[in-house]
Amino acid sequence: MSTSARPEPDATATPPVALRPTRGIAATWWNTFIGIVFIESVLALVLTLAIVETVRGVPLVVAVGTASAVWVLATVPLLLDYRNRADRSSSRSLRALTALAVALAYGALAGLVTGSWLVATFPVVAVLMLLRWPAGIRVRLAVAATVVLGALWAIDAHALPAPDAGGRMLFGLYATLLPGMIVLSLWWWDVLVALDRARASEARLAATQERLRLATDVHDLQGHHLQVIGLQLELVERLMGQDDVAALAHLRTARASVDEARQGTRDLALRFRSVPIHDELANAVDLLRVAGMTAEAVIAPDADDAPASVIGPVVREATTNILRHGGGRRARLSLVRDGGSWRFEASNDAAPARPAGQHADGSGLEGIRRRVGAVGGTLEVRREPDGFTVVVVVPAHVVVSARGGGER
Repeated sequence: MSTSARPEPDATATPPVALRPTRGIAATWWNTFIGIVFIESVLALVLTLAIVETVRGVPLVVAVGTASAVWVLATVPLLLDYRNRADRSSSRSLRALTALAVALAYGALAGLVTGSWLVATFPVVAVLMLLRWPAGIRVRLAVAATVVLGALWAIDAHALPAPDAGGRMLFGLYATLLPGMIVLSLWWWDVLVALDRARASEARLAATQERLRLATDVHDLQGHHLQVIGLQLELVERLMGQDDVAALAHLRTARASVDEARQGTRDLALRFRSVPIHDELANAVDLLRVAGMTAEAVIAPDADDAPASVIGPVVREATTNILRHGGGRRARLSLVRDGGSWRFEASNDAAPARPAGQHADGSGLEGIRRRVGAVGGTLEVRREPDGFTVVVVVPAHVVVSARGGGER
């Protein structure tokens, strides 16, 4: 088996945070989990059936079969620990030691019954491959284990528990390639986790960069006006009692700078919030998917013509409401034109253990009601046993006032 010299992803280098992968990544994990358990189960089953044909004595066959099942079950906690990489508890080490003890006992029993070193060694090697190792160590360990198992296969090829040469060849091949198959499966899982985290990190980085840009704009705007205001007030202080008319003129200039700073800050905030509706909905769907939900969006082709200053905050608040109070597995967002209005819907299924009425009466929905009411829109909330829906209807032609309200 050829092995690349490139080191595997360093799973131990990731920060100890709870990993909540997206639904697609979680499905890939269960494929990996089932694949490894299936390979182990096939080897254990083939070994047990071969012993049934070659060894006399029911108690001995039952003992080996039971030990095979216990060995497979002992590797399951190791696989679950591998996924929950934030776990650093002592119970994790105890589970690893237990699995190693079971593998040693199983290997010793099966090796004594069959007289094969390969049979005695591969259960222990499989457990070692499932432990978490630093970057590159598992690959080297897998190569070394494959070489050792191949040598043992060559040494006791005739002692393998199989009734014919074809069966011995198949069993020896699978047992020898077992370390490589396990490491390759775990490596692929680590790659997908790294990609998933990179995607989430990219989204957080974009948000951080936007905040930094806004902070820089605010700093420049406020710094300029504060400097002007400070200078004008200093002149006022010097002229008081000497030239009251000039002092009053400087005071009026300072007040004008205050008004300009206030209006500039308001315009900057409005520009920051004016994200295209397509992007708002796409960001909301990505956020829901990162949280582990199956999310979809239905967006009208001319959705960017909708009043972004009103719909945008509603989309963000509705998404936050789903994340905080939904707890389900599916969500759907929709923005379509309905006559002379825009109709936005956000719906999600309820969590099995969460009552449907637990959604409401939060400040978020009241904030949406006030915001859309200020522009002549309406809010409808539907609470059902199996789901929750928020429906917002906003007039198509909305002009937002400087105070954040609006008029038609």
